[in-house]
Amino acid sequence: MAVLINADTKVICQGITGSFGAIHTRGCFHYGTKMVGGVTPGKGGQKDANGLPIFDTVAQAVEATGATATMIFVPEAFTMDAILEAADAGIKVICAITEGVPVQDMVKCRAVLDEMNCSRAPGDKITLIGPNCPGIITPGPKTGSGASGSDPYTNAGCKIGIMPGYIHTHISEAKTGKAVGIVSRSGTLTYEAVWQTSQLGLAQSTCIGIGGDPVRGLDHIGAIELFQNDPDTHGILIIGEIGGTDEEAAAAYIKKHVAKPVAAFIAGRTAPPGKRMGHAGAIISGGEGTAESKVKALAAAGVHVAEVPADMGRAMAKAMKI
Repeated sequence: MAVLINADTKVICQGITGSFGAIHTRGCFHYGTKMVGGVTPGKGGQKDANGLPIFDTVAQAVEATGATATMIFVPEAFTMDAILEAADAGIKVICAITEGVPVQDMVKCRAVLDEMNCSRAPGDKITLIGPNCPGIITPGPKTGSGASGSDPYTNAGCKIGIMPGYIHTHISEAKTGKAVGIVSRSGTLTYEAVWQTSQLGLAQSTCIGIGGDPVRGLDHIGAIELFQNDPDTHGILIIGEIGGTDEEAAAAYIKKHVAKPVAAFIAGRTAPPGKRMGHAGAIISGGEGTAESKVKALAAAGVHVAEVPADMGRAMAKAMKI
């Protein structure tokens, strides 16, 4: 199993004819993701370079293809509208890759999505990942050649976003026979954690890059809950950073509800207070959101916290007693 997406998930791309949308649609398609089309208003009826149909609206795309997931590569000024259009059309997993989305837009967007989810059953809720994130991936077994017939992509997984698929490991290829779920605010550190865990003989069930913006969709707790309930996820690796109280809240949740081994890394220990480092949400203010407070809370919850990025994999292995 996996969380949110699997090899059968049908995916579209909003902004499929833009430069980034086109490049990453190709990457996902060649990885083995069931890319079934894309959306660019005014270009309906055409096909992209991969032969995928293009539609004018998400509703048309969903009706024609049965898509349940989307990745969004539209300019930041239109991202909120793209998210809400996807939600209104019945898309369940929405990955907003775009960075620079105005915070005010995301406040409004979250309010609408939260209201839509209020009356829905747990299995019917909309999950927003991002914005300003690398997306989500559930690895599949490597076959030695991708859809292009020449590249070493995975043919039975699902990649929605910009992450490098080849570094991920399916459980059938893991020496330990164990898989970890990874949730991270940092895209780059996600890739590093994937590489390290793969090198230590671990697979990844699903990896979720939740993004580093102050207002976003899925948070650490939401991802941790999914991993805790997934029988094929044997450990959980959390990557956080300074700013906000998301990781402290996650620590409290772990202490009460999580039975699986958990490891973590908090980026930004050397960041000076009051100075934003990297992500829009990575700023310490009012005495909250420091690396020290997050590390202390996680350690108190029984989480194995890595001191430096190079130790993320080892911390996970230690937590799992491997």
